Amino acid sequence: MPVISKYQDKRVEEILGDMIDVLEKHKTKTDLSLMILGNIATNIINTNLPVHQRQLIAEKFAQALLSSIDTK
Repeated sequence: MPVISKYQDKRVEEILGDMIDVLEKHKTKTDLSLMILGNIATNIINTNLPVHQRQLIAEKFAQALLSSIDTK
C-alpha cells in the first residue's frame, strides 16, 4: 500500500533539489553526503522530539529508509 504524505510532492521535490544542489556544490562524495544527512537526521530528532519518542522515531526512520532502497 502506498504511503500518503501530508506534504505536497512539489514542495518535497523542491527541498530535495535544494539539498542535492548544496551537496553537489561542495562536490561531496557519497560517504560524506550520507554522513551529513545522518547528522541532519540526528539533529532533527534530538532537537525536535521529546526524549521518550526519539528511539521509536529513529527506528521508524531507519525502517522507512530500508524499505525505500532499490535492491534490484
